[in-house]
Amino acid sequence: MNVTLGALVAAAGIALAALGLPAGGRVRRPFHARRAHAAERRRYPVALRRACDMAIAEARRRAGAGEPAIVRTDAVLELMRGHFGFPYARREDAAVALYGRFRERGCAVDCVTDA
Repeated sequence: MNVTLGALVAAAGIALAALGLPAGGRVRRPFHARRAHAAERRRYPVALRRACDMAIAEARRRAGAGEPAIVRTDAVLELMRGHFGFPYARREDAAVALYGRFRERGCAVDCVTDA
């Protein structure tokens, strides 16, 4: 009886630990719709800035020696939709964020953008 109960408790603990490992100890997506929308609103600008940085870095890698890197708003939108999972990313948001990151990172020296 005690062995069976101990095995059951151990199995339950292992199952809970296995469920927690993929999430890194936190819930990936909130269950409540309002919380899920609030989480997405918080994640959107962060993902937008990261997508801009990734697009700038990729454009710099692709540019030849002595050529300016061409950073396009469409590249930011592709990253937002494909990499970060925001299919509703707006072009205006991407352009504003790209222009802001363009100025913050001092890209005017070696980059050109359509934002």
